[in-house]
Amino acid sequence: MTSSPSAASVRPAVSKARLSVARRLVASVITAAVVAVSVHVATILVFTVASTFSEGAVASVNGYFTPASLLLFLLTFLLALVGGFTTWYTALASGIIGGALAAVTASSLTVGSALTSDVLGALFATLLSVNLAFFAAAIIVAVTIGRSIWTRASRIGRRTGAVDGKKIALVRVPASNLADGQVTHISRTLVDTDLAEQQWDSYVTALLDNGWSTNEVDAAPELADSVFVEDAVVIFGQTAVIASPGSESRRGEIDAVERSVEALGLDVQRIELPGTLDGGDVLKVGSTVYVGRGGRTNAEGILQLRGILAELGYTVVAVPTSKALHLKSAVTALPDGTVIGYPPLVDDIAIFDRFLAVPEESGAHVVVLADDTVLMAASAPESAALIADLGYRVVTVDISEFEKLEGCVTCLSVRIR
Repeated sequence: MTSSPSAASVRPAVSKARLSVARRLVASVITAAVVAVSVHVATILVFTVASTFSEGAVASVNGYFTPASLLLFLLTFLLALVGGFTTWYTALASGIIGGALAAVTASSLTVGSALTSDVLGALFATLLSVNLAFFAAAIIVAVTIGRSIWTRASRIGRRTGAVDGKKIALVRVPASNLADGQVTHISRTLVDTDLAEQQWDSYVTALLDNGWSTNEVDAAPELADSVFVEDAVVIFGQTAVIASPGSESRRGEIDAVERSVEALGLDVQRIELPGTLDGGDVLKVGSTVYVGRGGRTNAEGILQLRGILAELGYTVVAVPTSKALHLKSAVTALPDGTVIGYPPLVDDIAIFDRFLAVPEESGAHVVVLADDTVLMAASAPESAALIADLGYRVVTVDISEFEKLEGCVTCLSVRIR
């Protein structure tokens, strides 16, 4: 079904991955410089005001805190490099660690005696006295200016040519043990794996026939649910949010998906444990992002996603999801923003601004292929007719074997455009 990649097809992916590392280095340097300078200036201003703008005091304060600011630059660079500014709480931790170590280490340079426990205690006590302004500024600047600068600087030099102007869909070939995939809300039935592979080929062909190019994530023969690639990542423009699967057995799926989006030059953010979030619980409607709070996505995962998307201009709305595996097992959205759903599986219809009920469970699932075209499952002919009557071109595919595993048309790809 799939062929081995040629050397020519591998080289671009390698160069893009290197670019991603280079972008992280540049962003770390910029973040560190801005944080260090901002903290240094803020500290001098505090002491200047306290000394009623004495010129001699300003020079003295500048000389005293310069070593601390230089150390803060180095520490902030290292912390940013390892992801210390990707969320507000990691930025808070970075500010505390960087500010404390920079101030204490700089102060230790003025100590002529050995660094005994008593001396170290006295040095750390300076965080509440002479170094308090510097320490506090480091924390405040890290969470505010530092976090903001990191988000913007990490996009400098971004390769968008692989994505901009193209419609790319990530897909993943079915695992050899597909039949062992999890089921939660339905009874297990026998899966015909040969038929599933044929249906997957037809699904991919439907994407290709409608103007999408496909990128195959590395196969995972031992991960039964890996074909449902949507659960591993959510795309917001040029940002890819790597999920944190709610099912422990699915956590091995995300590494290869992360490599794929990095190779496309996308910015990568991550949901970290104890937060859990499955991509199937995330429904984007314009600038509103509905997130299902259910068996696979928890409150901490939603909190982390809300923090990431606030920087990108999205509003997150949490949606109780108890009657289906994922939110998008119950509802999806048409190109015009109308949410469509199968009422027996929707906890609270009133949450959505515009809601259209469909007569079949699988009719609630649409993949937007274009402004006037959607992809639907062949198992929902009445719903397809309803959508077509609204002026949309409906493309249908048979995915019966994936539906036996609570899969739907949205689960089998991640669209990037």
